[in-house]
Amino acid sequence: MNKKIIFAILAFLCAGAQLAPAQEFDRGIVLNTFIPKGQWVVGNSISYSEYSNNNYQFIVIENMDGIGYNFKISPMFCYIVKDNLGVGGRFAYERSLTKLNGASVKLGDDINFDIDNLYSLSHSYSGIAIMRNYISIGNSNRFGLFNELQLNLGGGESKMVSGTGESLTGTFERSFNLKIGIAPGLMAFINDYTAIEVNVGVLGFNYSHVKQTTDQVYTGKRSQNLANFKVNIFSLGLGIAFYL
Repeated sequence: MNKKIIFAILAFLCAGAQLAPAQEFDRGIVLNTFIPKGQWVVGNSISYSEYSNNNYQFIVIENMDGIGYNFKISPMFCYIVKDNLGVGGRFAYERSLTKLNGASVKLGDDINFDIDNLYSLSHSYSGIAIMRNYISIGNSNRFGLFNELQLNLGGGESKMVSGTGESLTGTFERSFNLKIGIAPGLMAFINDYTAIEVNVGVLGFNYSHVKQTTDQVYTGKRSQNLANFKVNIFSLGLGIAFYL
């Protein structure tokens, strides 16, 4: 008897669901034209940092003495093929230098070692195909969000030399990189044609292959696959773009 009552209730609910009129679900999102079709976007982002250490101490590193710098430039162009959607490309070049005259690493009472006369120079380059989506913030034509899909192919070279005299040793590396990722960001127009952009780095997949030669005798290889879907708020990129 109980089973017949349960089946009757289920049949009534199913029949009611079929007879009830379908209702549309609307989240109230209105897509405004933030960047109209036909515009060209050109821009550039540049970053430079330089440091100098004199008897500096950091956690387990003591008596650090050295200089260095890091430089990166990335010009960009994009064509808006339809409202709020653009395709284009980037070129990126990065160069870094480290000269460490001396440092002491102390991990404990019995574990410590010194680093002397370390010289490291590296540079990398890449070509990037991009597709950009734009979203306005509310009804504003000045502030908006963008999401940049990137396909990155690049490579680089680096050399590191340490020691002096008979203890001199050096390593030369060549690398290849393939990246597929997204770079979300925020933009603000300061006039009708110029915008400031801030992004939080690239999220996605990265494949790298490195081949190295040490003292022109020993060779080695290393391959790495990496998936990164964490937003690093301390890795912000600042750039400027012109909408023509």
